[in-house]
Amino acid sequence: MLPPVLIISISVVAIEVVAGFIGNGFITAVNIINWVKSKKISSANMILIFLSTSRLILQVTILMYIHSLYFAGAFKLASMYKAFGAVWMFVNHASLWFSTWLCVLYCVKIINDVTQWLLLQIKLRIAGMVPWLLLGSLVISSVTSLPLLWITPSTYLCSSTGNCIENSTARITDWDSSYLYLLLLYFVGCFFPLVLSVVTSALLITSLRKHTKKMQCYVDTFRDPLIDVHLTAIKSIISFLILYVSSFVAQILLILSTSQSKDVVKVAVSLVVAGAYPSIHSIILIIVNSKLKLAFRILCQHFKCHLENMTLSLTL
Repeated sequence: MLPPVLIISISVVAIEVVAGFIGNGFITAVNIINWVKSKKISSANMILIFLSTSRLILQVTILMYIHSLYFAGAFKLASMYKAFGAVWMFVNHASLWFSTWLCVLYCVKIINDVTQWLLLQIKLRIAGMVPWLLLGSLVISSVTSLPLLWITPSTYLCSSTGNCIENSTARITDWDSSYLYLLLLYFVGCFFPLVLSVVTSALLITSLRKHTKKMQCYVDTFRDPLIDVHLTAIKSIISFLILYVSSFVAQILLILSTSQSKDVVKVAVSLVVAGAYPSIHSIILIIVNSKLKLAFRILCQHFKCHLENMTLSLTL
């Protein structure tokens, strides 16, 4: 029987996954419907479709991970384990790249510093660059995930939970090559998009500081809407960074987890934190995006009216 702490953590992750499916599914559906109706799509909406779709797949891998580790030996075969690891690594890195390009797009659209030549050139060409950036992200994610198909799973990877090999007494005492390759691929795939996100948030904060200094003499007469736009973008990017760094650490701890009982709490907490990132950030994206927020309000109103009609029909 599973320890109580794991039962609780898996229940929490299940709630997170349901919320993530609703949030990411809603973002995908709204943007695709708008695309079909208008026959055109903006750069931001294109990134949102790729981002929300990749996170839906990522949450499926989270469910498969929980199922395989604690309920069934689904990945006893090395080929099955390799395929699952490659898919998880691919959607994880792709989702991070898509989030990063969304941050870069916000930054480029908001900052109006014409003295920065590079930023001005990107601003003029960003609409045409987005499809290629998304395609490049898929290629880079493939490069950092497909090597897992040629890595032989170690004793640690196959028996850390006791499911891959029944009654296994094997214990890992050292880092072997496959273990190091897994960590290396994970770090390489995450490093560059995280650096880009940090640089983007730093540029936005610098831009906000400069703009605030310029507008100080007008504070008493009116509130500059550009400051609100800056603050919204900064909050969105910083929340993404906090959520992803937390998820990054949690997933590293899951990779390092062993079958010893002292790691049960660590695994339980790591599962909850790792599962929270794609769900909570989708909710934040809906809140900070005016079109998505309006569409969600309309959906809630329709749902409320439908419930009221059902209740009325039952009472009659």
